[in-house]
Amino acid sequence: MQLVFLGMVFFVIVLLLALGRPLYQAVCGGLAACILLFSIPLSAALGQAANVFLNWSSLSVLISLYLITYLQRMLEARSQIRLAHQDLDGLFHNRRINAAVAPLFIGLLPSAAAMILCGDIVKDATEGYLSREEQAFVTSWFRHIPESTLPTYAGVLLMANLAGVPLPRFILGMLIPMAVLFSLGYWPYLRRLPKDPGTPVSRHRGRDALHLVQHLWTLLSILVLILAFQLAVVPAIAIVIAAGAIVYRFQPKELFPMFRKAFEKKLLLNTFLVLVLKEFVAYTGALQALPQMLSGLPIPTYLIFVLLFFAGGMISGTTGIIAMGTPLAFAAMPGGMPLMVLLMGICHAASQVSPTHVCLVVAADYYHVPLGRLIRRTMPMSLLFSIFMIGYYNLMCLLGIV
Repeated sequence: MQLVFLGMVFFVIVLLLALGRPLYQAVCGGLAACILLFSIPLSAALGQAANVFLNWSSLSVLISLYLITYLQRMLEARSQIRLAHQDLDGLFHNRRINAAVAPLFIGLLPSAAAMILCGDIVKDATEGYLSREEQAFVTSWFRHIPESTLPTYAGVLLMANLAGVPLPRFILGMLIPMAVLFSLGYWPYLRRLPKDPGTPVSRHRGRDALHLVQHLWTLLSILVLILAFQLAVVPAIAIVIAAGAIVYRFQPKELFPMFRKAFEKKLLLNTFLVLVLKEFVAYTGALQALPQMLSGLPIPTYLIFVLLFFAGGMISGTTGIIAMGTPLAFAAMPGGMPLMVLLMGICHAASQVSPTHVCLVVAADYYHVPLGRLIRRTMPMSLLFSIFMIGYYNLMCLLGIV
């Protein structure tokens, strides 16, 4: 019954979104349904909500969202994002590349707040050619491509550790899936954009490249601090904000008002409620009932784990299902790189349509589109990618790749 109840919780959320209710109301409805169906005591419900502030992994999401919004306000005040877009025009002179490369590059940042910076450039490159819903999809889809593969993300590191697969082999195996992810976003959407950005062709592309680095040094610095110096996201952003205040010569009278302007109440509230929903789902223990339910299906073992990882990824995000399902999968069947590639690809596809995925909340809020519509637009691409991953896995097995 746990899975039935959980399905009813998500049905309440989807129904409220379909009726045009704001995301915070839909999630609150889901939380209320969760409390009633699972008979969660009020004290336990309040405790799970408090865990968002007591658990650093959750609290850091809210803090990083605030800090990256503050950094965005600083960059806007000095026109750095607009100038970076001009540099991209001069360097590539291709609107499609602008819309794809910026999210891919900024997607190296393991933070939901990076979606805001992606949105600034994608919106500028696609305005007038794509609807807001399509812009939200492009931003979310391309921003998450690095997350499927790179060890800057916890899910990749966790699965590699549990599966015992060397990261270089995994990354090599994911090159083709990454190209497929790019194609699934490019052909239906970015190919509709005119290549010409409407600006003169630059004769000094080397200078444009240098200027691009100058205008995006803040983002590059965050990446270096995270990748090279192993800093967490929050301190990395805080250091760059402090450096930016000095480099751009901000006066205190400019900086202090930004503390208030960076507090996006709607964004932070929606994100907080989604994090609370994740805590509630974990508290119910419904995820642990999935393997037993799926084990009785008359299908190959690897397909059982495909369903397990897709359903689990949609319900609770990637980390929970990776931690629970990876040891089961590698104990139940021959593993190696192909199995890790399959399961990580399925996790990635599921996370792109998960109501508990904070990045989707940020993208929907940025473009002012309902979360349900963004998920509905993303679902066909996620299913297509999942079908590709199944075929790709079988091909690797047929070729004897381990």
